[in-house]
Amino acid sequence: MARPVTVTISHDLGKDGARARIRDGFGQLKGSMTNGLMFKFTEEWTSEDTLSFTAKGLGQTITGTIDVFPEHVRITATLPGLLASLAESISGKIEKQGQILLEHKS
Repeated sequence: MARPVTVTISHDLGKDGARARIRDGFGQLKGSMTNGLMFKFTEEWTSEDTLSFTAKGLGQTITGTIDVFPEHVRITATLPGLLASLAESISGKIEKQGQILLEHKS
């Protein structure tokens, strides 16, 4: 059974800065969402502040969005049966990788 996972990550980059980091660093989040398994991702900015993505592999499909706000980013992914049992672990990895991606760098 599919299971939705939502992770919210605070940042101090502003909306434009966070959007740029997501655009340039989405690849870093991909492995976190698939627990290292081989999935083929497609992504598209469906609005100025929303990145929609789909990942397919092993007969499974992950769908989700990344919404960018001025002070936080919300990552929502629906994990298929194979990965749903690992939702806790995967959400922790997404959160950690997202924090690294959005940390303020001097």
